[in-house]
Amino acid sequence: MEWQQLEYFQTLARIQHVTRAAESLSLSQPALSRSIARLEEEVGVPLFDRQGRTIVLNRYGQLLLKRVNRILKEWEDGKQELQDLTHPEHGEVSIGFLHTLGTSLIPDLIGAFRAQAPQISFSLMQNHSYSLLEHLDAGELDLCLLAEPTETKMKIQWTPLWEEELFAIVPIGHRLADADSILLRELADEAFIFLKKGYALRRTTDRLFDDIGVKPRITFEGEEAATVAGLVAAGLGVSLLPDLRGIDKSKIIYIPIREPHCQRVIGMALIEGAYLSPASQRFKDFVLAHFGRTEKEAVSDHE
Repeated sequence: MEWQQLEYFQTLARIQHVTRAAESLSLSQPALSRSIARLEEEVGVPLFDRQGRTIVLNRYGQLLLKRVNRILKEWEDGKQELQDLTHPEHGEVSIGFLHTLGTSLIPDLIGAFRAQAPQISFSLMQNHSYSLLEHLDAGELDLCLLAEPTETKMKIQWTPLWEEELFAIVPIGHRLADADSILLRELADEAFIFLKKGYALRRTTDRLFDDIGVKPRITFEGEEAATVAGLVAAGLGVSLLPDLRGIDKSKIIYIPIREPHCQRVIGMALIEGAYLSPASQRFKDFVLAHFGRTEKEAVSDHE
């Protein structure tokens, strides 16, 4: 069966006249008749009752027409959806981002972009780095905002965008709460509350402690920065976090760390050489311009 046979059948079923249907399809009458005959042979039953040049759908044809209408409607909807997705003014951008970016950065960034392109929609995914990269590799995300990928088997193009200072956060009344700044080593004997393994921030904090030869005593591993901050506020430990909006800071203290230099770099990750729709390309360019970056600053990770 050929795809056009369904279109021919649908048109003939609507017009119910071979000559007029053939004219509507810019097709010869014999060609239309042969196409319908082949379709009837394939499905194994006649689809029309013929009355001279006029034909009428029989009960088999009526049943098949319902299915054909759905098939062709899905096809038209699919074409329209693809056109919408790839049109720079009406497309969809699928982005992934770290949990810690969801409190302010992502809403602010998307809000600023939508002020320029209000008809472009977004599909959002919030997760830890490894999961985001898997979805990026599967083609389910156009781009991700995360820390620089490491030990990946994918060809990732990662462009650094901005740096975030990491602070020691302690509860009010802590012995270091009044300090202007501290050494990271001064926290060596504390109980720590961290994000779980696999999170970009956890990878950064682990590296910082490895660099000073300290193995932190971890009492809890959470999935949200707000949870970590809340447990610190309750006096269950201390942690390292960037200065995040949307977190209750009334019961915690942020202390700068003099040594080592505690920061993380957040950037934009893409699959190297992957297709980007016009809408996604437009958002990518917007993000680069927003942070004053260029594609020349991108770093590629290879298998």
